[in-house]
Amino acid sequence: MTNTEVIKRLYNDYTKKFIGKIILSVFFSLLVAGSTASIAWLLDPAIKKIFIEKDQSLILIIPLAIAITFATKGISLYFAKTLLIKVGQEIIKIMQSQIMEALIKADTQYIDKKHSGKFISHLTYDTGMIKNLVSTVILNITKDFLTLIALLGVMFYQNWRLSLMSIIMIPLATIAAKSLGKRIGKATYLAADRTGALTTYLIEIFKNHKIIKIFQKENFEFTRSNKFIDELKNKVIKIETVLVRASPIMEFLTGIMIAVLIYYSGRLILNDQLEVNNFFSFLAAMMLAYQPIRALATLNMGINQGITAARRILPIIDLENNIKDSSVSNFLTLNKGEIKFTDVNFKYEDKEQIVLNSINLKIEGGFMTSLVGHSGAGKTSILNLIPRFYEINSGEVSIDGQPISKIKINSLRSNISMVSQDTTLFDDTIKNNIAYAKLDANDEEIREAAELSFCTEFINKMPNGFDTVIGENGYRLSGGEKQRLSIARAMLKKSKIILLDEATSSLDAETESKIQEAINLLTKGRTTVVIAHRLSTIMNSKKIYVLEKGKVVAEGNHDELLKSSEEYKNFYNKQIKK
Repeated sequence: MTNTEVIKRLYNDYTKKFIGKIILSVFFSLLVAGSTASIAWLLDPAIKKIFIEKDQSLILIIPLAIAITFATKGISLYFAKTLLIKVGQEIIKIMQSQIMEALIKADTQYIDKKHSGKFISHLTYDTGMIKNLVSTVILNITKDFLTLIALLGVMFYQNWRLSLMSIIMIPLATIAAKSLGKRIGKATYLAADRTGALTTYLIEIFKNHKIIKIFQKENFEFTRSNKFIDELKNKVIKIETVLVRASPIMEFLTGIMIAVLIYYSGRLILNDQLEVNNFFSFLAAMMLAYQPIRALATLNMGINQGITAARRILPIIDLENNIKDSSVSNFLTLNKGEIKFTDVNFKYEDKEQIVLNSINLKIEGGFMTSLVGHSGAGKTSILNLIPRFYEINSGEVSIDGQPISKIKINSLRSNISMVSQDTTLFDDTIKNNIAYAKLDANDEEIREAAELSFCTEFINKMPNGFDTVIGENGYRLSGGEKQRLSIARAMLKKSKIILLDEATSSLDAETESKIQEAINLLTKGRTTVVIAHRLSTIMNSKKIYVLEKGKVVAEGNHDELLKSSEEYKNFYNKQIKK
């Protein structure tokens, strides 16, 4: 998008909604402009009547008028700013909500492509730049432009020759600021990138702090952190330096202009072509015009910062998922819950290697089917394709004869539960973590799910029972306890189809026995697809598929595969028979 297109988009989608408050801010900006011009104009009668003519009748009136004018300016400026601050924050709220909605609904593959730290940077740093564009820039355009016009009116009223001479500074300042604006846009982009990198690194530090300690890499990571901080510091310094570079330019131009004006005004006064009071009123107006000229001249810097940020944010807001309901999508009608893979091929977007190659599976409804194979064989990818976390490249996945590509996504996923080896929990209470599967579940349903998954054994020992907050990703719980909570959540959902990804991989023998019993309850009469290295899990499977390098190389039950499949026999001997 061009700069003009970005600005139009920001106006139509965001700013336009608050046009009433913006117009009210413009009204207060008019008062600011009028009062600022009045201050300069009042110096004319003040000097002439009080200091030159020594007229005592105005010695109270003029100072009082000046005081009232300053008060009007201050109050009007306060309301103009606060109105636009609120507008800016409302726009940030809308944009952040839209970004969050887009990211929450985004395809898994899109989220996988980018580190979460980058998204956090968009949500905080970039929206801040756009808020500045919408609030500060609009305020400057209205307040400073109107103030400049009013002050120019006073200047021309006092002496048109001096006014023509002084306005030469405006185009000179604009040319200088335009050059600085191009640099600020590039520097802002780099600063945003470094902010994202630092946020990304910070998340990695928190996530891997135990690894850092066990390998004694504190000093190494401290050095690395300083590198990220230094890079961000340098980019921010560059931005701030470019911004303040306008000050010496403006000071220099103003200094030259005042020197020339004093020289020229002196000659006019000596030739009786200009009164002293007119000159001081003109000079005051010109000095007051310095701030709005500077603000307007540097306006394109703030615009460039905001546009650069918008170019990063708007594509996220406009994100269209590849995985979405088709025009002929229907609700899933479950009968047996039979899942079929027919000639399915799949690879991840950012990789050339094919993950699944002509996969044909028949997962019988109401029974457990196991997927076994070495790491990278494609087991987890098969599980991820069933709820359409990813889209297949070719072939077909169907449930009870219904292609999942023609099933409404919400209907499909509402009938599937997943328990993964990477248990995901929220920094919330135990109760709310279980109830995440069914937000309207009552206490009795939650307790029943907890009991069936053997969670009550450790929940009853917690200080606040079900209301105990478990911390970030459940750090206050053991691996087995987290896994049991995950199973309780799946039990509460009561789905017809269950996906288990290494569900017992992190458990000791005693806990595994309990979890296995819980899994048996969870999967009884349900279509279950399980990835497991544990013999206890695989032995319960009606059918086992052996995968190797993205292909099905053998299928059958445990006894059949031990006789017919060398790959399964090797897998069994190495990873199960211990």
